[in-house]
Amino acid sequence: MTRVKICGCMKIADAVVAAEAGADFIGIMFAEKSRRRVSPEEAALIVRALGTPLREMGQDEPPPLHAGQFATNEAWFSHGAEALERLLSRKRPLVVGVFEDQDIEDVNEIADETGIDLIQLSGSEPWSHALLANRQAIQVLPPRPDMTAADIEAYIEPGAAMVLMLDPSRGSGTMGDWDTAAAVAAKIPIWLAGGLSPENVRDAIAAVRPWAVDVSSGVETDGAKDPEKIAAFVRAAKEAR
Repeated sequence: MTRVKICGCMKIADAVVAAEAGADFIGIMFAEKSRRRVSPEEAALIVRALGTPLREMGQDEPPPLHAGQFATNEAWFSHGAEALERLLSRKRPLVVGVFEDQDIEDVNEIADETGIDLIQLSGSEPWSHALLANRQAIQVLPPRPDMTAADIEAYIEPGAAMVLMLDPSRGSGTMGDWDTAAAVAAKIPIWLAGGLSPENVRDAIAAVRPWAVDVSSGVETDGAKDPEKIAAFVRAAKEAR
């Protein structure tokens, strides 16, 4: 079954609706240029509304992924997906803090202050930043229109972030190349974002077969999270084959 992330939740009510609909991940924006950005204080309230943070459940450190044992892209990200499943068995939804080109020390400080479970690096951060993060990391690649699957695979550095997300939109709702994404997803468990909505997520999953799908603007009405769209998106993604 495809996992679902509802990103850009700005209010407790947004996050609770997504959780009750069955989302596996809730995204909170800390990127400085995002219109969905929330303060650490607001984020902490959202995190608490979703349950006890992993760090307070005995998860004192990011779960080790033993990079040296998984040198290939395929082995590394498959191992990362298995690690995420173990975390989801302890807490669902997991809360993801989304950052973009921010100092890693500031990222870690916000992570500790708010209690988020995972860190998403959505800018031009090097893969090595994931090794400096105090949570397991999701690395986002905004594929260029001319990028092939081979180009994307060459960009990946196994042994750092546990997740690769393909997202050409940066929250704008721009749709990516599903054929290229499918070629990558045939080898590694990717997260797919960009232009997804309740109306097309079934087709996206059928075409790409991602491990997870991520949506923000596609479940909004007039710039605000729409409970009906959130529920419809999660339902469509979970029922897709």
